[in-house]
Amino acid sequence: MQKDITIAPSIMCADLLNLEQGVNEIEKAGLDTLHIDIIDGSFSPSMPLGISTVEQLRKKTAMNFDVHIMSEDNEFFIQEMLKIGAEQITFHIETSLHIDRHINLIKKQGAKVGIALNPATPLSDLEYVLPQCDTVLLMLINPGFATDKNEQQVTYAVEKVKALSELIKSKGLDTKIEVDGRVSFETIPELVNAGADILVAGSTSLFKAGHGLAENKERMDQLIQQGLYEEAKNL
Repeated sequence: MQKDITIAPSIMCADLLNLEQGVNEIEKAGLDTLHIDIIDGSFSPSMPLGISTVEQLRKKTAMNFDVHIMSEDNEFFIQEMLKIGAEQITFHIETSLHIDRHINLIKKQGAKVGIALNPATPLSDLEYVLPQCDTVLLMLINPGFATDKNEQQVTYAVEKVKALSELIKSKGLDTKIEVDGRVSFETIPELVNAGADILVAGSTSLFKAGHGLAENKERMDQLIQQGLYEEAKNL
C-alpha cells in the first residue's frame, strides 16, 4: 500500500499582505494543511507572523495548522497556539529544557506533537522522546534564513532523512518525518525516496515564481510519485 505524502504550504512564502486570498488559493488547489512558522526574532533573525495574525487565519480557514515554533521560550508560544487551536505543534529540541513537559502540554489538549531538529543536531538527541512524537521535523537549512538565496540545503539532508526513517522503523513506530528548507522540485524525489512524509513547500516548489500555484502543485505531485516509485523499488 502506497503511503500518503502531505504537502504543507509555508504561509510565510505567500503574499503576506493578502493572506486570506493566499489561503483561499491553497485550499482551491486541494491542500488541507498549512505550515505556520512562529519565530521570536531571537532564535532566528525573522518574525514573519504574529500571534494575532494566526488568530485571524484560524477564523478564515478550517485547514490543519501545522505550527513550527522557533523560539527561546517554547512554552509561551505552545500555550498561545493551543488557545488558537493548532492541530500540530512542533518545537525545537535545542531550546527546550523541559521537553517532556512541553510534549505533555500539547498532548493533553489533543493536538499532535512534533520535535524539530536543526541541520547539525544529531538524531541521538531523540533517544528517549521519539516514541512520544507524532512527527519529527528535520530542518534542512538554518531556521529562518529561507530568504537568503545563498542558504543552500545541507549536503547531508538525504542521509539524515534516511537515518531517521531507519531509526523509526527499528523501534516499530509510525512517527512522521517532516522536512523543511529548500524542499525544491529538484530535491523532492530523493527526500520522498529517503522516507519523508510531510514536505514543507515554499519558494522553491509550490510558491515558485513563473507558474501558478495549481501548476506547481501538479508538478510536486508528479515528483512525489517518482520518489515513492523509487522507494518501492528499494523495499
